[in-house]
Amino acid sequence: MASAAPRARMQQRLRFLYGEETGEAAFADLARLLDAVPRRARSSASGDTFDQTDALLITYGDTFLAEGATPLAALRAFAERHLDGLVSTIHILPFFPYSSDYGFSVIDYEQVNPELGSWADVEALGQRFELMFDFVANHCSAEGPWFQAFLRSEAPYDGYFIVTDPAADQRGVTRPRTSPLLTPVQTASGPVSVWTTFSADQVDLNYANPAVLLRMVQVVLEYVRRGATMLRLDAIGYLWKEIGTSCIHLPQTHEIVKLFRDVLDDVAPDVAIVTETNVPHADNISYFGSGSDEAQMVYQFPLAPLVLHSLLTGDAGKLSGWARTLETPSDRTTFFNFEASHDGIGVVPARGILTDEEVQVLADTVVAHGGQVSYKTNPDGSESPYELNATLFDILSDPDDATEPWERKRDRFLCSQAIMLALAGVPGIYVHSLFGSHNDQEGYTRSGWKRDLNHERLPLAEVERRLADPSSEAARVFAGYRRLLQTRRAQPAFHPAAPQTVPDLGPGLFALRRGPRDGQTIVAVHNVTADEVRVEPAALGPGGSAMLRDLLDGSAVDPTGSLTVPPFGVRWLSAGATPD
Repeated sequence: MASAAPRARMQQRLRFLYGEETGEAAFADLARLLDAVPRRARSSASGDTFDQTDALLITYGDTFLAEGATPLAALRAFAERHLDGLVSTIHILPFFPYSSDYGFSVIDYEQVNPELGSWADVEALGQRFELMFDFVANHCSAEGPWFQAFLRSEAPYDGYFIVTDPAADQRGVTRPRTSPLLTPVQTASGPVSVWTTFSADQVDLNYANPAVLLRMVQVVLEYVRRGATMLRLDAIGYLWKEIGTSCIHLPQTHEIVKLFRDVLDDVAPDVAIVTETNVPHADNISYFGSGSDEAQMVYQFPLAPLVLHSLLTGDAGKLSGWARTLETPSDRTTFFNFEASHDGIGVVPARGILTDEEVQVLADTVVAHGGQVSYKTNPDGSESPYELNATLFDILSDPDDATEPWERKRDRFLCSQAIMLALAGVPGIYVHSLFGSHNDQEGYTRSGWKRDLNHERLPLAEVERRLADPSSEAARVFAGYRRLLQTRRAQPAFHPAAPQTVPDLGPGLFALRRGPRDGQTIVAVHNVTADEVRVEPAALGPGGSAMLRDLLDGSAVDPTGSLTVPPFGVRWLSAGATPD
């Protein structure tokens, strides 16, 4: 099917989902929608979906606050002043009117939350940066107009949600939360129970109804019109439900993701899909499809807990072993590498790589450093950690430990970020990582919501003051981060599709060999210990005995001597063509 034109693929997918007659009718409606949309040409002259200049900033629309300006305008001011030439894309977390879950319970998919600004603010930000929008496809707000019309039994919304018999066998359904799967509601036609995977305020949409799928295609087309160049498909694995199955990663779900890809290939081939599936690795990478027919990028969930484990234990063995297994089905697909985000750090995808005891050590460290841990209930009634809630800087270093020099804490943190930036893929940088932010204890006390430890809203004037003071912690972290980003984007060997191998330099070092690409090979060496480590250049692999240059400080490595990597140090060593 992948070799057919996008319209032919859409037609076949709709037949698969809805049967021949209903599928044909749905395709006719979809074709009319697409015929009314102006085509957007592919923007990359090289044909690459991503390259080494790509890096994303992840931020809420109200992270920055300024008097006399909307939060989105304040975000634009910060980004244009500090991030131009460092990041390519800004991922604005859901900026739509919402009722709960910090934007992920969407009331209106096609409006900007007036507390954040307007479409004009979003489009202004898109003049300098590419934009990633959240497409919250699985559910919408119980307070939104669609569900309110459902409660009134009004067409067509009376078919927009999943009505299920509470007596149906739900034992096989995969649950990401502990809240009830079904929520009883009173409609004009009588009492029913509706499917609510994530909360009673987040009501799942009924994709077994083709009208729902077509309406959500309209949402996608509106995001394209408004300037999105990437779409993050939130919690997409749960999209299709059938009692008697796990209701996650079903074939119909994959067909719908592929149909969204077909729609974009037809009208906007420069827009990429990123799937957010916080699940084991094999299920996660299934959303690459064949490498040309589904998502161009998937979230790399095991990375964060493995990097934390490495830096907190001084042993990168498990991180190195995992990294050796990474591959994608084509050079047009890659991983979205991230270590911090608006959510906590999920540990479930690392299970099977880290032992239960090692996961518990991470959880205990987070609590000891002033953070919180979210637990899930297991089938036997026991509890185990599923999410670490704290800023990444404070997980890595105890903020109350005055005996460890702050410079050592900074170096440990920047080493974690350098690992992410060197790994094959596209890096996603949570805004608070730019400054080495600490846990927002006041915010957590106000709300009682554990994720608020990592959600601090920042007065823009205060951020500017701190960055203007070269002695401040924020300025020193940001200066180090800026150097890493500036260096990375200039190196062809850091292209997401450049070959990657993982040399074994011992447990204290995490090393990546990237390339060759355009005549350049890079060996990126990261010391995860608090001790200086020496390496013989020949151990770096082919070319290690030739003259190498450290891209970060410009120094040459003598092939007859030894390579010194300081505590939590980073050496990005280039052989071959190196841009000025």
